[in-house]
Amino acid sequence: MGDISASAEIPKAPKKKFRLRMPGAFAMLFILTIFAVIATWIIPAGAYSKMVYTTNSELKITSPNGNVTHVPATQKELDKLGVKIDIDQFTSGSISDAVSVPNTYQRLKQKPAHIGAITESMVNGVIETVDIMVFIFVLGGLIGVVKASGAFESGLMSLTKKTKGHEFLLIFTVSILMILGGTFCGIEEEAVAFYPILVPIFIAMGYDSIVSVGAIFLSSSIGTCFSTINPFSAVIASNAAGIPFTEGLNFRIMGLIGATIFIELYLHWYSKKVKDTPKFSYTYDDHESFNNMFSVESDDDKKGIKIPFTLRKKIILILFVIAFPIMVWGVMSKGWWFPTMASSFLSFAIIIMFLTATGRYGIGEKGVVDAFVNGASSLVGVSLIIGLARGINIILNNGYISDTILQFSSLLVKNVSGPIFIIILMFIFFVLGFIVPSSSGLAVLSMPIFAPLADTVDIPRFAVVTAYQFGQYAMLFLAPTGLVMATLQMLDMKYSHWFRFVWPVVAFVLVFGGFILIMEVVLS
Repeated sequence: MGDISASAEIPKAPKKKFRLRMPGAFAMLFILTIFAVIATWIIPAGAYSKMVYTTNSELKITSPNGNVTHVPATQKELDKLGVKIDIDQFTSGSISDAVSVPNTYQRLKQKPAHIGAITESMVNGVIETVDIMVFIFVLGGLIGVVKASGAFESGLMSLTKKTKGHEFLLIFTVSILMILGGTFCGIEEEAVAFYPILVPIFIAMGYDSIVSVGAIFLSSSIGTCFSTINPFSAVIASNAAGIPFTEGLNFRIMGLIGATIFIELYLHWYSKKVKDTPKFSYTYDDHESFNNMFSVESDDDKKGIKIPFTLRKKIILILFVIAFPIMVWGVMSKGWWFPTMASSFLSFAIIIMFLTATGRYGIGEKGVVDAFVNGASSLVGVSLIIGLARGINIILNNGYISDTILQFSSLLVKNVSGPIFIIILMFIFFVLGFIVPSSSGLAVLSMPIFAPLADTVDIPRFAVVTAYQFGQYAMLFLAPTGLVMATLQMLDMKYSHWFRFVWPVVAFVLVFGGFILIMEVVLS
């Protein structure tokens, strides 16, 4: 008997597969903040002279050493400085940010960041983005009140019945609208407002978090990447390059059509796979927590009890929905920014709070206030992510290394010509997109430097503008310094899952974008 026990085989425990675990959003930004501090010790400090138009009809020029001079705001003065931009672009307000002055780069004494800059940059980044944070808090509060009213689940059940069998049509429609918003007015940060209203619908239709972020964030970013008349990208970059924004518009429209077809086909392929086989989802491991976070299905729904879609709930839902097209209209036609958008949403929130608090089935003043506070508090993490990302840029700017990278980049393309020049430039903008994630910020800093280089190699300046769009936005699909981390935090999505989905899109932008750029160079 002893021999039997001795010879019995002990089952081996299955080997665990190694999985590379990416840190969460906050940890990733903290690590990047540390790397930014280290970079200020390694990369040489330097700066270009910066020029800005003042209310006194003067051009204020700040040298790398901090010396300030004022000259008349005339075309003659711009020509002296080598800034090939029409003076009307400054006086009309089209260009309001500081512009780099070509051929003025100087090395400066190193300004390495101290260890305290890690936390200081986080605090200052949050302070600089307080307008965006207030907008997000008000949005969260509005959503909290609408949820408390019960209008969400009643309207959702009604919608899912009407769209049964045609679910992708909604995704297609949302995606097209987001692409148009991106290409016309650069809707990106504002896109976060659409998650709470659309994600529960996508869940009810059997889709996952990837489909949600694909239809909203990815589509709006593709529209911005292939901007046609977006004032914060194509227009301001063209202005800073000294050309009308209509130059190269036909190529940008062609690129937008091709990119739209690709994105719709990609979303259709992925959403169909998830619909047919839920386990195919790249985020299937986290689908339960995601559904619990965004689903508005009540206990009565789960028990099959029909919830009446009353007139009060319909009015509340209508008010909630129309707040968003009003926001888009304000951004596109009235130049609204986050304070005005927050005020608009707050107005709708107050009306809905009154409707939810009063009446036979009202939840009272305390109920709606608690709902607003709870809704706002649920988006604290998203708001902080935006501030922390801004903090990284503060460290790079305070260390005076951003302009050094810009100067080094200009030297890389100085001695090459033709298609090679424009392709290298696109990849330079790909790298710069990580350092300067602001589309308008990168435009006014880089265009006065790179646009004149196009003249020396007989390449149209609008090709440089297009290279900037494709390169920067290919990076902004990935860069934690942009809106990616805020989006993933809002949907509780792992960066590794997002990367798995988005890398084919990045490859498409670089390859298809490179093809468009070569056509611009060869055919112009």
